[in-house]
Amino acid sequence: MKISGAEAVIRCLLAEGVDLVYGYPGGAIMPVYDELYKFQDQLHHVLVRHEQGAAHAAQGFARATGKVGVAIATSGPGATNLVTGIADAQIDSTPMVCITGQVGKHLLGSDAFQETDIIGISTPVTKWNYQITEADEIPEIMAKAFYIARSGRPGPVLVDITKNAQFDTLDFSYKKCNDIRSYHPKPVLKLEKVKEAAELINQAKKPMIVFGQGVILSKAEEELKALIEKSGVPAAWTILGLSALPTEHELNVGMVGMHGNYGPNILTNECDVLIALGMRFDDRVTGNLATYAKQAKVVHFEIDPAEIDKNVKTEVAVLADLKEALTALLPLIEKNSHEEWHNEFKKKYQIELDAVINEELAPTNGKGISMGETIEMINKHSKGDAIMVSDVGQHQMFTCRYAKFNTTKSNVTSGGLGTMGFALPAAIGAKMGRPDREVVAIIGDGGFQMNIQELGTIHQTQVPVKIVVLNNEFLGMVRQWQELFFDYRYASTVMTNPNFCAIAEGYYIKSRKVTKREELDEAIAEMLASKDSYFLEVMVEKENNVFPMIPTGASVSDIRLS
Repeated sequence: MKISGAEAVIRCLLAEGVDLVYGYPGGAIMPVYDELYKFQDQLHHVLVRHEQGAAHAAQGFARATGKVGVAIATSGPGATNLVTGIADAQIDSTPMVCITGQVGKHLLGSDAFQETDIIGISTPVTKWNYQITEADEIPEIMAKAFYIARSGRPGPVLVDITKNAQFDTLDFSYKKCNDIRSYHPKPVLKLEKVKEAAELINQAKKPMIVFGQGVILSKAEEELKALIEKSGVPAAWTILGLSALPTEHELNVGMVGMHGNYGPNILTNECDVLIALGMRFDDRVTGNLATYAKQAKVVHFEIDPAEIDKNVKTEVAVLADLKEALTALLPLIEKNSHEEWHNEFKKKYQIELDAVINEELAPTNGKGISMGETIEMINKHSKGDAIMVSDVGQHQMFTCRYAKFNTTKSNVTSGGLGTMGFALPAAIGAKMGRPDREVVAIIGDGGFQMNIQELGTIHQTQVPVKIVVLNNEFLGMVRQWQELFFDYRYASTVMTNPNFCAIAEGYYIKSRKVTKREELDEAIAEMLASKDSYFLEVMVEKENNVFPMIPTGASVSDIRLS
């Protein structure tokens, strides 16, 4: 079949099962858009309002579905506008394929109009990238792109296609890629390592599990649940691991890290065996590495060899796909309960409940609405069944701390990069990927304005996303640090905001503003009952802080409750 390179791109996407892409047209990618027009009955293109929105929407789609997200942009500024989303996807292991147009092959290196070296720019933040300069390269490279993006530890791939390659013709045939020489995405499981891990777990008196997004990426949720229920080991999670295990499960002991729960943080430095499942010992989890779990024997289950012994020295490393490894581990685990050890977590939780949680979820201090009680009210009406897409800042930590989840792939947020502006476009992608589920975006007044233009995408597509802006008229997380560590010097963190409801109404999105606590319950009920998109602004306490907190560089044992 003799077709153009541009048509080949579309046929490759269809062959990979892609039916939804996000993008923004421009000169260097116009041939591909011309073919998109012809194939619009098979491949739905969503016109975002900024290319960063395309990348984040593709991420949201991928995180909510487990499929590869796709974003398309033109050359030059179109391509560079994707970079933040690509970097976010790289550090958070999100499968994504980005397709960018490029000037003609004969113009490369000439500083032509809208020419940028996007291969050079994106190399540090992609799992793989490639520049196509001839049409006949397209099928093979696109097949590799999807295979690399989704296999092993997932990540973003960028394919840059020169304009001549889009116009030129080729004899098209497509074969999915399942193997690349020298690329081994799934390590071979060593059963002797699994046995060593099982022995340590069975012998432990105070074992503790910390699980991350690897559980979700490997579809190992049921194996995780079976492991903790058989072994009786208390399980804590990183923010990207959240929702892999129902939050109300009796062995779920909460979040670790800078704003994690008091018990799992303190007891990290008291456990005798620390079992890390699909997590990478990020600095926000470990605090000061010199004091992190030094008393414990560390068992690390991980698919990426680069993460083994990178930050924390392991006693046993099981390098494998997590689902495969846990399946092999389960028969070797002895039934246990560890009741005395669990009581330690319960005692620590009671301390946190009295010092922090009760006041946050049901304030009695006469102050304004808290972020925590807003999240709790959403829980009341969503019953733990919504996908919560949070931006970055205080509201993100309150969401991760207090949101209830019954189902996996329900917590979508920017973890490693901490990208403000993530939530609004990511919520669009999540809702389009999972139209059967309620999707609620939780955003601060700062982050909301970073990609506020994507309200236009919501209006044009009529995607029924629910948006909650928790407005404290501050860049709240930075302000908290300024209060605690910079003697209340609020340098450039006070926000003078516009009329957000008027802006939402300008995009024909129903809106409501809550300023009084007694309005909150009914407003959230109204929002979640709406069949259409809905914007809710909640004016929250201006100087409310997220606690507990581990200051940067401190030990997890030095967690502050106030």
